[in-house]
Amino acid sequence: MHETTRTSWTPMIGLFLAQVLMSFNVAALPISLGGMVEDFSVPPTVASSTIVVYGLAVAALVMTGAKLGQRVGWTLIFRCVLAVFAASSLTMILAPTITWAIIGQLLAGAAAAIIVPALVALIAENYRGPQQATAVGSLGSARAFSGVSAFLIGGTLGTFVGWRPIFGITLALAIAVFVLSFTLRSDRGNPSIRIDLVASALIGGAVVALTLGFNNLNGWGVLFAEDAAPLSVLGLSPAPVLVVIGLVLGQLFFVWTRRRTARGRVPLVDLSVLGSGQERSAVYAMFIIVTMEAAVNFTVPIYIQVVQGRTPLDTSLAMMPFNLTVFVTATLIVRFYGRFAPRTIALFSFALTTVALIWLSAVVTNNWETLPTILGLIVFGIGQGALVTLVFNVLVTAAPKHLAGDVGSIRGTTQNLASAVGTAVMGAVLVMVLGVGVGRAVVDHPELPDELVAQVDLDQVNFVSNDELGEVLGRTTATDEQVEAAVALNEEQRLRTLKTGFLILAGISAVAALPASRLPKYVPGDIPDPEEI
Repeated sequence: MHETTRTSWTPMIGLFLAQVLMSFNVAALPISLGGMVEDFSVPPTVASSTIVVYGLAVAALVMTGAKLGQRVGWTLIFRCVLAVFAASSLTMILAPTITWAIIGQLLAGAAAAIIVPALVALIAENYRGPQQATAVGSLGSARAFSGVSAFLIGGTLGTFVGWRPIFGITLALAIAVFVLSFTLRSDRGNPSIRIDLVASALIGGAVVALTLGFNNLNGWGVLFAEDAAPLSVLGLSPAPVLVVIGLVLGQLFFVWTRRRTARGRVPLVDLSVLGSGQERSAVYAMFIIVTMEAAVNFTVPIYIQVVQGRTPLDTSLAMMPFNLTVFVTATLIVRFYGRFAPRTIALFSFALTTVALIWLSAVVTNNWETLPTILGLIVFGIGQGALVTLVFNVLVTAAPKHLAGDVGSIRGTTQNLASAVGTAVMGAVLVMVLGVGVGRAVVDHPELPDELVAQVDLDQVNFVSNDELGEVLGRTTATDEQVEAAVALNEEQRLRTLKTGFLILAGISAVAALPASRLPKYVPGDIPDPEEI
């Protein structure tokens, strides 16, 4: 291997803060859910659409965004989309309805669809060898740092001021990164690059169909159409139909891209970056990692704010051990690359996340500040922080510099689709498990007679606080004893549902050992230079 020249770290400041901008925005959304639910008078699942639509926009547009960056020039388009991100922050601050908040996150997602591959392309342009690994690791630590700061600062603002000022921070970050972008090396782009619109439509359609399908499995029906479904397909729910359509469109995208490449034409994304089983395994592992993280970041804030009726600051304190551990681990894990192979680190980290989730399912209670719960979140954070940096570094290391934008687009599609799916599926699964549990418990509960149960719509069971449940039962013929019994049942079933959710995530984490076992065995001294292969 040839010697690499050390480069100034100054250009990384703007890139680091750009990652902070995107990640702070994502981390701020769960904290803001309680405020949006109250401000806009919508259910938690509707408010969480802001999270889903952001991930949806990034995942659907990131491959097209990568090609736009190559055509226009990364530095110029980077500045343009920072202005769009600033506009999205203003929209969140001024949003009069939940629709405007969703539009704000749609704009943020569209901007991030270009920022994500831009970060990878600019790192690959400026850094090589050990510096590149450190730079890639800094993106992981920036992501985790954003989680910590968002939960701490956002939680404090959300408690004492309101959720809207949280997005004043993203506005300030967008302006700061725009100014710092003028320190980046300028590039002219390549106007000869043509964007494959067919492939763009196929992958965009696949992502939209998959996300909408998964997000509405509970509301529209897992198999047969429920009353809330906008339509039925021969009696079937449109949700699973959309999932199937998404899978088909995804396969058509790969078929079309391979055919276009075989004809010597430039594809939307160069599939050679997924040419080996190791690289594909890194993508599968990344999808599982981000899915688990999104599920935890959705479940805990919803439970604390909506169910327990506690403040955003309480949420930030409860999530602090997890986010702080992810930040520290993502920063320090690079130091272990010289001693352990990616496969070893990944298998050990997935073992940690699996054990931590099983532990949490056993010890979690209605009080999140217990030492066993904190220890579980810390262990999960160690595994999560190590994994999110590791698998990304495997992809970047394996690809030539000129394909860095393609690696970035695959990273963006994978992470944001996983985030949207993780949030949507976890919400659907928890509500489904809660509904089944409440339905069974009501039947076996002698204090709740059939005539009272008939006055409550059990088909619309959702996570509600004890106060909200009391208000609903106050409009029925329930006696004080019956209300007390219903509240006790609700508390019991909510906690059982939460434990079940952690167990489901533990199963997903254990399955991740399969792709992790196919990651590379090499240590940095053995890494081949992709440009010389």
